[in-house]
Formats: sequence, C-alpha cells, structure tokens
Amino acid sequence: MDTRKRVAFYTLGCKLNFSETSTIARNFTDEGFDRVDFSESADIYVINTCSVTENADKRFKTIVKQAQKANPEAFVAAVGCYAQLKPEELVAVDGVDLVLGATEKFKITDYINDLSKNDHGEVHSCEIEEADFYVGSYAVGDRTRAFLKVQDGCDYKCTYCTIPLARGISRSDTLTNVLKNASEIAAQDIKEIVLTGVNIGDYGKGEFGNKKHEHTFLELVIALDKVDGIERLRISSIEPNLLKNETIDVVANSRAFVPHFHIPLQSGSNEILGLMRRRYRKELYVDRVTKIKEVMPHACIGVDVIVGFPGETDAHFLETYNFLNELDISYLHVFTYSERDNTTAATMEGVVPKNVRSKRSKMLRGLSVKKRRAFYESQLGTRRTVLFEGENKEGYIHGFTENYVKVKAPWNPELVNTLHHVDLTKIDDDGMVRFDFVSTFVHHT
Repeated sequence: MDTRKRVAFYTLGCKLNFSETSTIARNFTDEGFDRVDFSESADIYVINTCSVTENADKRFKTIVKQAQKANPEAFVAAVGCYAQLKPEELVAVDGVDLVLGATEKFKITDYINDLSKNDHGEVHSCEIEEADFYVGSYAVGDRTRAFLKVQDGCDYKCTYCTIPLARGISRSDTLTNVLKNASEIAAQDIKEIVLTGVNIGDYGKGEFGNKKHEHTFLELVIALDKVDGIERLRISSIEPNLLKNETIDVVANSRAFVPHFHIPLQSGSNEILGLMRRRYRKELYVDRVTKIKEVMPHACIGVDVIVGFPGETDAHFLETYNFLNELDISYLHVFTYSERDNTTAATMEGVVPKNVRSKRSKMLRGLSVKKRRAFYESQLGTRRTVLFEGENKEGYIHGFTENYVKVKAPWNPELVNTLHHVDLTKIDDDGMVRFDFVSTFVHHT
C-alpha cells in the first residue's frame, strides 16, 4: 500500500508567486511527498496568496472550499503576501490549519508534522523587518518557459502599495546563483526564461539590508545573455527610473533578450504621480519609450496604469488617456484602484466613486485593444520568430513572437516547444495573427 503523502498547490497573483510555489513544491518532493493537481484528493493543500487586488482576497475562501470538497480531512496551509499582511483573517477562515508569513513560507515542511487538523489554525508570522534574507526560486510554468526570481522586496514607498509590508526590504539573489538556476532551466530544454522580482531594476542589493549593490541589473543582463542553451530571455516588469539607456542598448544588441518591455506608468498626470510617490515624472517615461523605439522600432512595450486613485479628477484622467493615446506603446494592464489597509492612499481625500473608477477602467481597456491592434498591424509583412506553446486550444496551437505578437496555427503536437521563423500575414477576427512558415529555427550557439 502506498503511504506517500500527497500535496497540492494553488497560486494567486504574480509570476513571482508562481516561481516561489515551485520552490516550495520542490521542498515537499524532497521530503517524499507526491505532488498532485489541486482538483484531486490530497493530504495537504498549500495556497499561495496575493494581496494586490481585492479580488484575490475574496477568492481565498472559495479556494479553501474547493480543497475541502476534494478532501474534507485535508490539512490546509496559507502562505504568501496576504498571509503576511492579515494572518488572523486567513486563520479565521473555516478549514485553514496553518498560516505562514514571509520568513516562514520556505520552511513550511518544518511546520507540518502530523498533518492532523486542529480546532483552531496556527499562525507563524514575523515582523516584516525580519524578512531580510533571500530565497532563490524558479517555476517551470509549462514546457516552453520558466519564471526565474532574481530579486525580492521593495524599498519604494508608493502610497497605494502593500508589497513592502508583505515582502520586506529589497534584496537580491547572487549573480552566481541566478546563473546556476538559469543553467538548470536550460538543461530541461526550456526555451524561454522570464526574469521576475518585486522591483527587478533594483537588482544587486545583498541580504540583511545591505544597500550596496554587489552587481547591477545591467551586469545581470549581460551575464545571463551568455548562458548556453537559453533561446530567449524576457524582462517581466521594470520601473522606468531604473531602466537605463545602457540596458536598452544591451537588449537591442543581445543574443537572447527579446524586444519586449513592460514598464509601469500608473498615471499620465505628474500631479497624481506625486500623490502616488512614484520616483519619476511622465517626461522621463516618454524618454524611455522614445529610446526603446529608437534602437528597436519593432519592440513591444506594455504599460501598467491605475485608474481612480484618490484625487484623480476627470481632468487628470483625460490627461492620462491622452498621454497614453499619443504614446508609441503596445498594450495596457489596467488596474482599478482599491483601498488597502495601512497605506497612505487609503486615508487620502478626493475618493473617486466606484462607478467612476469602473467607467475610467473600461475606457482604458478599450484604448488597450486599439493599441494592441495597431501594434499587430505594424508587424504584418515582417519576419519573426515564434515559440509555440503546449496547449491544444479548440484545435489551434498558440505562440508568441519575440516581440510578443500572439499567433495561432492549426494544432500540431510536433510544434510544441519549437521555434520557427514565420512571415506575419493577417489578423484574424479573434485578434490573433496568422502567418506563413518560413523555416525551423536553428538553435543559438
């Protein structure tokens, strides 16, 4: 009879959370657990939580119920950002046995002894100042790409954000360890690595609050570009004030880094950026976009923007809308502002009614569709390289070009995790791009 215990994981939130779930899962495997899907019966369910959106907070209870339905006797543990910020709220949810904060989550197997359910859940959380050490991690999301964590925490004090409270000070992995992890990923025949962190442009700050940069983000990019076996490297998200001209130039001339940048803006109004305590103004943002397009005219640029921040008038919003409309960017990630406990913004005057926030959000999402369409149209007639993904979606296989144009072709399992040169020909009704095959892509050497 098989006595091995089964463990299942559910991840809410960002790519960084996914990479950390993978590390925690490997710890369980090392301890002799078998990993199963979250929908299956398991002995322990681990939920990695997020606190960035209101929705993520609410979904937690639903996910706990899902675990209990699969196995009412299972041990349920919560880790992650929400677990650090509001452990008492999580432990009060019916069925939750263990809540671990920022420093404890990577030691979860130490806390799980007999897996017996208690009448009351346990909380092990720290003062966030204690989260001053770094744990490296990476996630293999599917066979085609991996998320590699290079940095954690944030020293910025944006007025709307709880991440410094949930993850602590900015600290980084050593360059040696990042390169070791990248080589491990490459050895698994994974073609693309996405660099993740809370504030990756701040890469290089050591452990224990050492503010001296051992290495810079630029040095990291140069070193990773030389790792054998990686076809593509993608920078997930980087603050505009930390994206230097030298880094843009290196990416433009790189072997493996792709021409795709995701740069948070948050507002196109300098007055609102000031209230948010962002470390740049919109003029610097224009400089970044202009520089990228100068050296990589075909680059894809994604933008984060928050609508409905306290004090945002109709005039401020129109300033943001017009700013983005005129900017040579490719798509938007639109976030509707939601109040967070223990943030300065939660007590600010000029609260924007929820229905107005919703209307502004809808307008910007419409602008994003228009921007993406215009970017895709600009790429028709060009030759690009596509990495095909592993899922059969209604008879089609999807993939992304190096500059993040989403393409589709009739399902063919032989295309999974392969790179091909293609000519982009037309945009389908669903917004994806059709193409003509040119050749199978030859690996970088």
